[in-house]
Amino acid sequence: MSSSNSIGSGTMKFAVKTWSNGRARAGLLHLGCCPTPIETPSLLLSTRKGLPLFISPDLLPTLPSPDSNLLQVSPLHFLEGLSMKTISNIGGLNQMLSLHEYGFAAVPRDSIQSLPEASGTNKLGASFETPCGRLLIKPIEYMEMISSMRPQLWATLADEVPAWVSDKRNKISVDRTIKWLDECIALSPTGGAVFGAIVGGSSLEERQRCAEEVARRNVSGYWVGGFGLGESMDERPALLNAVTEALPEEKPRLICGLGLPEEILQGVAAGVDLFESTYIYHLTLGGFALTFPLDRMEIDTPNLASGDVGSDLRKINLRATVFRKDTAPIVEGCMCYTCQNHTRAYINHLLNVHEMLAQILLEIHNTHHFLGFFRSIREAIKAGRFEEFRRDFVKRRCDHLAVAAPDVNFSEARLV
Repeated sequence: MSSSNSIGSGTMKFAVKTWSNGRARAGLLHLGCCPTPIETPSLLLSTRKGLPLFISPDLLPTLPSPDSNLLQVSPLHFLEGLSMKTISNIGGLNQMLSLHEYGFAAVPRDSIQSLPEASGTNKLGASFETPCGRLLIKPIEYMEMISSMRPQLWATLADEVPAWVSDKRNKISVDRTIKWLDECIALSPTGGAVFGAIVGGSSLEERQRCAEEVARRNVSGYWVGGFGLGESMDERPALLNAVTEALPEEKPRLICGLGLPEEILQGVAAGVDLFESTYIYHLTLGGFALTFPLDRMEIDTPNLASGDVGSDLRKINLRATVFRKDTAPIVEGCMCYTCQNHTRAYINHLLNVHEMLAQILLEIHNTHHFLGFFRSIREAIKAGRFEEFRRDFVKRRCDHLAVAAPDVNFSEARLV
């Protein structure tokens, strides 16, 4: 089913172009700095101080464009190093990093190094565990960071809580988040699209209440926070739907904490448009390469050698000795820089001698492949067969795990 709803705000414009069965939707995100609109659902590349963990700026253009032109950054990264005044004097992140055709989405939380710490949060500000120790960030301090960095999109400060907190603590987190939202809006600089934070933990009622309150505010989009903090995959769809049902259709929704392909599909099914994910980072650090097929899961399952520890239908472990003499690319037909220029054997060698180039090449491939996964999702939505695509993807994964059950550690499989 096709339709078009749009919203514009300063440097950002968003339009929903197509609806599939249910809430899944495809749209276009226009950012003033990006010459080409970004199709959604889309992935935000995780960064450390504005750059991907292993990919250098000169290699960023090797990734698919404009799919890779939206970078997620946490302002808390800059609490060490350059001062906010210096970043402001330079002209913001785009000028400082010389990434003039890339959009930055600033979110307080970083799922790798700046994790929300609910027990330390109080009425004055949100607490985070960071490389600099536990820090309390007040709304006025957060907005000073945003003003200096000048991101194209930014989410308001939120009191994110894990799934196991009490109903009372959930209610407090919602009240604080709404209060900080109003303070952030009052302090917001000119330029940059404001994404109102939505929390509520594992409470359907509080999720819905927070979404309804934020929807009344003058914001350009919504950041759905508090996921990936202990909720199960079974309870997540209801929580996501409670939020998206209360939000206007014409504004974009961004989410953190969903990383696995199955989790991304849950978010898309609920109507989420933008995804921050640390999945690529964790895969790359572990020496894994994504290999799952992107064309409706219709190619043969790869034969996995017994020595290929950690490999499955989704990924291969390139540290394994089975790849020591493998002269094939990671994925046949893949157009990424890594697959076009290097072999599995070479990356196996780099990993085993602890060369940093291994992580660079793996992150290039994994990012390219995961962006291809999002492209397949968008094509399925446009063709009106998203639910079929999702069902086939999950079924194939479950069938593979059932066959491999004697050799699979499910707790480890869940992590990667």
